[in-house]
Amino acid sequence: MAKKGAREIVGLICSVCKSQNYVTERNKINMEGKLSVKKYCKNCKKVQLHKETTKLK
Repeated sequence: MAKKGAREIVGLICSVCKSQNYVTERNKINMEGKLSVKKYCKNCKKVQLHKETTKLK
């Protein structure tokens, strides 16, 4: 049986080159707004700001 709950799967895209590099989960109840994290981008070869998107590639 599948889990039901407040977690949802989201993708993280680079704010500079717009490539999707990471997939993660977030809690809809505890976290309001969009997730934004500084992570390493393999295309830019730098640490860039990655923002949440609901579309997964």
